[in-house]
Amino acid sequence: MKNRKPLSIIASPVFSSFLAIGAAVLLTVILILINSSNPGKTLRAFFLGPWSSPWFFGNTLDGIALLLTASLGAAIAFRGGTFNLGGEGQIYLGGLAASVVLLAGLPLPPGILLPFAALVAMVIGGLMGGISGLLKKLSGANELITSFLFSSALIPLADYLITGPWRDSTGNLLALPAFSKEFLLTRLLPPSNLSVSFIFALLLVFAGHLFISRTSWGYQFRISGAVPNFARFGGFESEKVWIPAMTASGALSALAGFFAVAGTYGRCHAGFSGGLGWSAVAVALIAGNKPLALLPAALIYGWLKSGSDFALLAAGLHLETSSFIQAAVLLLATARFAPLLGRCMPALGRKKL
Repeated sequence: MKNRKPLSIIASPVFSSFLAIGAAVLLTVILILINSSNPGKTLRAFFLGPWSSPWFFGNTLDGIALLLTASLGAAIAFRGGTFNLGGEGQIYLGGLAASVVLLAGLPLPPGILLPFAALVAMVIGGLMGGISGLLKKLSGANELITSFLFSSALIPLADYLITGPWRDSTGNLLALPAFSKEFLLTRLLPPSNLSVSFIFALLLVFAGHLFISRTSWGYQFRISGAVPNFARFGGFESEKVWIPAMTASGALSALAGFFAVAGTYGRCHAGFSGGLGWSAVAVALIAGNKPLALLPAALIYGWLKSGSDFALLAAGLHLETSSFIQAAVLLLATARFAPLLGRCMPALGRKKL
């Protein structure tokens, strides 16, 4: 009986996440020691580089803001018993839709046009996610497959529009025209890209926590995602939350696209999403799909990614090593080693006896 509490802690998802992240950091250090010609300089760049100046510090926090918003969308889908694998396309199409609104020359002041552009982006992303939820409810189609295919089909269309008919022909960049300064989100730490999107991302995470933990709809999400067969005993069917979960997930992913174009880059360029949708899924899994746990998960994941990018620029870390580090983080952070330890510990205890 005395050993049950330590074993339950070891087998918990929180402990598993910390264990996996620790293993990822250790693997990162080993890779740097093996592959870098100057390991000491590369390690300093990796661990301290993202916080070494206001520019790097602000850019790291800005990337974390995008991760928080998109990963909250992924977590909402998970909590509702669904799996949104179309986040990458929803981010991309959402950012493109917001850019069209901001460049349309509508006779609206910035204080109204920016929220309207964000709303249009969320509607586009919500429709993309909601259609997958609708297909799951009506025909039993796997939302993981439909959301991925829907996203994959629309990304080339967005690329064509950005690099073709809507491209800014006055420059060499494959992008739409840059936004006017009044249509950019307010910067918090110039000259970095950090904008008020960071504050909005924090507010969204806390709002997501309150929704999941303090509302009746949030209770239905929790039950539907964790034990869908028990939902009927609670007086509802788990199927009723599939469409709202996928719609909210797509809308939040698209909002991250708006934050990227209106806050980070100041324009919509080809490939601006840059794998953000996949990173968001990793962060949600690291956090166990708990909104408040997204904060440390996004911070650690964002730091590891920024650190590998900084080491690539400042200390000559090979590009392949940087990519492998990020892949290793994704693999180890989403694995669940602790439950295995929890099962092994009693056996080790019996051997000692």
